[in-house]
Amino acid sequence: MVTRSCAMATCMRIRSFHWLHCLGWLFVLVPAPSYSADTTQTTSVLKLSEDRAVKDFIRFINATDMVEAKYKLSIEYLCSEPSTVGVEVLVSTDAKIGVTIYRKKWKCKKRLNTFSNRTLWVKFPSIMLYRPDNLIKHSIDINNVILRAWIINTNRGASENHEATFYEQAITRTYKLLKTFSPFERPYKDHKHCLQWDTEKIEAIKEKHIPQCLLENDVVELLCFPFASTGLSYGITKRLKTFNNLEMELTGKQLLNNPRFTISIWIYVLKTCKRHLCGIFHQINEKQKYGTPLLFLTSNGNIHFQMMLSSGKNVAGLSNFKVVLRRWCRLDLTMQGRHMTLTVSYGEKLQARENALYTFPEDVHHDVLAGYYVLGGSNYVQSFEGFIGPVKFYRVMGKKGEKISNPLVSAHNVDKHIDRYYRKCKHFNPLIIKYFKSLGLLKTIEKRTRNNYYYSQLLNGRKDDDDNKCPARPWGKRTEKRYKALFDLLQTMASDSLIDATHLPNLPSILIKVGEKLYWKTMEKLTGADGIKQIGHHITSLIEASCCGYYKAAYLLGVIFETGLGVDVQPSKGILYSLVAAQGNDRLALLHLGYKHDQGIDGYPLDYDVSYGYYINIAQRTVKDRHDFNVEQALVEHVRLMDDSVLQRQTKENDDLFLWLRYQAKRGDAFAQQKLARMLYWGQQGITRDVQSAMKWYSRSAMELRHPASMFEYGLFLIKGQGVKKNIVLGLKLITEAASKGIPEAINALGWYYETHQKDYVKAAAHWKEAVKRGNLDAFHNLGVLYESGTYPGKPQKNLTEAFPYYYKAGFGGHFESLVRCSFFWNTGNFESIPHDPKQAVLWARYVAEQNGFLGYNMRKALDAYLQNSWNEALLYFLITAETGIELSQTNVAYLCEERTELMNSCADFTWRYYNLSTFQQNVHPFVLVKMGDFYYYGHKSHEKDIEQSIEMYTSAALLNYSQAFYNLGSLAEEGLHIPQSVSDLLKLNTRNQFTNFTLQQELYERCITVDVEEAFIPCSIALLRVHLKTMWINTYTPVLLYTAISMLLSTLICFALKRYRDFTAVASSVNEHPSDLNSSSENIQAGEALSEEAS
Repeated sequence: MVTRSCAMATCMRIRSFHWLHCLGWLFVLVPAPSYSADTTQTTSVLKLSEDRAVKDFIRFINATDMVEAKYKLSIEYLCSEPSTVGVEVLVSTDAKIGVTIYRKKWKCKKRLNTFSNRTLWVKFPSIMLYRPDNLIKHSIDINNVILRAWIINTNRGASENHEATFYEQAITRTYKLLKTFSPFERPYKDHKHCLQWDTEKIEAIKEKHIPQCLLENDVVELLCFPFASTGLSYGITKRLKTFNNLEMELTGKQLLNNPRFTISIWIYVLKTCKRHLCGIFHQINEKQKYGTPLLFLTSNGNIHFQMMLSSGKNVAGLSNFKVVLRRWCRLDLTMQGRHMTLTVSYGEKLQARENALYTFPEDVHHDVLAGYYVLGGSNYVQSFEGFIGPVKFYRVMGKKGEKISNPLVSAHNVDKHIDRYYRKCKHFNPLIIKYFKSLGLLKTIEKRTRNNYYYSQLLNGRKDDDDNKCPARPWGKRTEKRYKALFDLLQTMASDSLIDATHLPNLPSILIKVGEKLYWKTMEKLTGADGIKQIGHHITSLIEASCCGYYKAAYLLGVIFETGLGVDVQPSKGILYSLVAAQGNDRLALLHLGYKHDQGIDGYPLDYDVSYGYYINIAQRTVKDRHDFNVEQALVEHVRLMDDSVLQRQTKENDDLFLWLRYQAKRGDAFAQQKLARMLYWGQQGITRDVQSAMKWYSRSAMELRHPASMFEYGLFLIKGQGVKKNIVLGLKLITEAASKGIPEAINALGWYYETHQKDYVKAAAHWKEAVKRGNLDAFHNLGVLYESGTYPGKPQKNLTEAFPYYYKAGFGGHFESLVRCSFFWNTGNFESIPHDPKQAVLWARYVAEQNGFLGYNMRKALDAYLQNSWNEALLYFLITAETGIELSQTNVAYLCEERTELMNSCADFTWRYYNLSTFQQNVHPFVLVKMGDFYYYGHKSHEKDIEQSIEMYTSAALLNYSQAFYNLGSLAEEGLHIPQSVSDLLKLNTRNQFTNFTLQQELYERCITVDVEEAFIPCSIALLRVHLKTMWINTYTPVLLYTAISMLLSTLICFALKRYRDFTAVASSVNEHPSDLNSSSENIQAGEALSEEAS
């Protein structure tokens, strides 16, 4: 419903009713009975007699019906004893009731028992009478105007300080209801003075303009694109904005305890809920508790609904129907006061419907703007496994059936592709089971399966124990030919222990293992010679692997179809497989979807709430993954392929750099031992992660050399029992000694020990305060935890207001857990003094998610393949990490495609795409900006030349102090191209007073030299020399020109020779020293790397 809250419409609606209905609005103001809207009768507490000369009396002689600018009011009254006579005007609006705008009182002492007349001039405010103009800024809408008069006996205790009680205590009184014009029916006021000509012109334009009220739709589209629900505690958080329309805002307030709303949600449930309840939709109110409404899925497939009553109690119930698996269905929840209707419908045309009706015992409380709403899971409940489709919320209207407009429509018909995919997999997976059955292994497998009900129904249909062994090849030759790769793999695996009954945990594990084998077998072919060019032949194998539940294959399919890697670009399939992989909780797929929704590219709508729902999943798991030593992970390192110096620092266990470091460590070098331990623990610089070996070097450095940093780290490992046998006594001793030597991390660790093991919050807080003074990020976070949990000494109440600044300081420094915590506060906006900022929430959650060890492992595999000249493998792994939004990988993909154009036919397109995507990243490298500037300057394939864009890219790179950018801008100026003055202002060039093309060139080339003396000195000096020669050629005689040119040339050659000599001596002097790469990366562990999860 679309409404316009026009004051005129409101007033006309009031006038359309009989005035008796309007009197109901005045009961709070007029406690005495009323007769009609036009009455002039007097209501008195005294019974009127026929002899009016001896009784108190008051009435309006010339009462008007409409409010007037200058109202001359005549009153007739009679007083039987000394009294006070009063007249006042009360006004009521939507915002306030009973506002006094006029009051007049006088004494009645001398002429008692005699009729008297009095004339008053009643003045009304201009905002009630006229339309707004240049002097009257606002014109208010009036609901009611009451003119009333009274007589109160002076001796009856009327107090002058309680004027509001005069009317109620009066011995006689009367009133009159006055009408007003709506704001748009009122005239303009003649202010009796002339306006300036410009003001008069503006007012004439405004007079012809017809004001319109704000247009606002009652319906809020909470979700328009499918969301992958993983079955974990993550979902989409939506906080509704306040109403812009005043009438809708008032309606919402009036419906707090008499709600009228409708929620319409499309869901696709893959599996029954594994827990008691799984989240579909729920509200979290401002008190961090469940509000109205709640929709959960039970383990039996029913819908659990729950509402909060006006008394504060919660009432819940179950639907009499169950949700059908693997089929799109729409849930419609409608509230009409106390009456609830829950409907489930299936199919696009909503053919099959089932209803559940419920009437609550008392009024239901629902504040549409309180707290936030959650689709899927949250910190309080885990989500169901499947997908969430379009969601619409009718905020102040309850609709049913066909009146609800929420069709199953999504971009590229993704909803239809999802249904087809799972139907296809439903017919594919039984082939594997039949193969097992043909070997007589199925019964043994099922006996070892404790929870195989779902898979039995999905893969085998009706169970038949008598038919345990089938004849060979029951599927037919056509099927075997169609799935040749699958059956070849199963035949190879038949003699392997993979399907040996003694090694089978359950049926799902078997399917995933088959999918894993299919995937890696396909990857071997793709990473071989011309593998990428033949990628179209391996799509079927990847689809089969994804159907088996190996979601790495699904994500790779999504990347292939979205980017057009060896195939035509097919956005619908790319989105499909990305969603399938994300639903299966694949980390790279979740990062991929978070990035696409953050940027709003490649067919994904821009939605920060959806993006956060994906990123927070990986961010929280990143913190946990860092302590999981049983999986393949690596530290995310920033290695660019165009940076030769960084590439040379990469090593392996058998490379010279690592062997030299180990040699120095064995000799007792404390620095080498600590560096070696960290490289092995985190898997840095190409070293495979080896926690056990890392512990040995930590032990030697801490126990033998008493290195303070090693003592802290090894002591923490001992206390936690991570990678080494737990020894709290020894660990505490080492940390205490390290703290005594002033190591901030050790001081923080002591606080963590007292808080975790001793529950001594006083000592814990004292140590953390000391560590905070030394800048330790973990201590900032831990103090925030104390405040939030209410365990801070002397402050037992939970205080998020004091906790948030500590979280923010730690997060700003890079502390993972604080980053995650702050992002949650910004995303929900449900906490006092912390604003709702979904964009900032995405930014901080994304930072943590992009440090995930699984992502780092794939980036490391890409780099290792590049160093081994395995170009196909390097491109493939760089590509799957680039699609997660990692700027580093995007740059590397573009660089690799630019350097190795023979890898595939579309290398030029990939080069443009990923250089271009990198420019939109916050941490973009200036090299990328210069590259895109070159592409715009020369034109690139289907992209035409764009000099303005080229200058903009060069300018952005120059702002990052990149010498090549200054050189390119100078070259453009030499060519005679116009460099805008805004560029000079941005770069703060000193050319405003004498701005010529030559001065601009000189300034740019001089800046080119100063920002990077070592690399840019020679080319920029030659360019600067050329500019000076051109200048002198125009302004100077030839001898002087030759002399100057020779002098500058000789100076350049001498500087070049000195530079070469300096570089040579620097290399020679560094032979017997530590390599620079080891020194530069060994001072500090990154935030979160120092095992900093002390308190949670």
